[in-house]
Formats: sequence, C-alpha cells, structure tokens
Amino acid sequence: MANLIAFVNQFLEYLVVFGAAVVLVLIGVFAGIYMRKRKDAKESAS
Repeated sequence: MANLIAFVNQFLEYLVVFGAAVVLVLIGVFAGIYMRKRKDAKESAS
C-alpha cells in the first residue's frame, strides 16, 4: 500500500510540473501572437 501511495504522489508531482510547463508555453505562444499582430499593424499603418 505504501508503494501505491508513493507512486500516486510522484505521479501527481510530475503532473503539476507538466502543467506548469504547459502554462509557460501557452503564455509564450500568446505573447508571440500578440507581439506579431502589433508589429504587423504598426507596419501596415506606416
């Protein structure tokens, strides 16, 4: 039983780390899209 609890604990820890990495990737993607749209709008306006 202790092995099962340790496995689930480790699994949840990796799940949290993976979730944090996904959040960072999504922030980077949306920031890149935002900056690219802003750059394109600035170039088309001038």
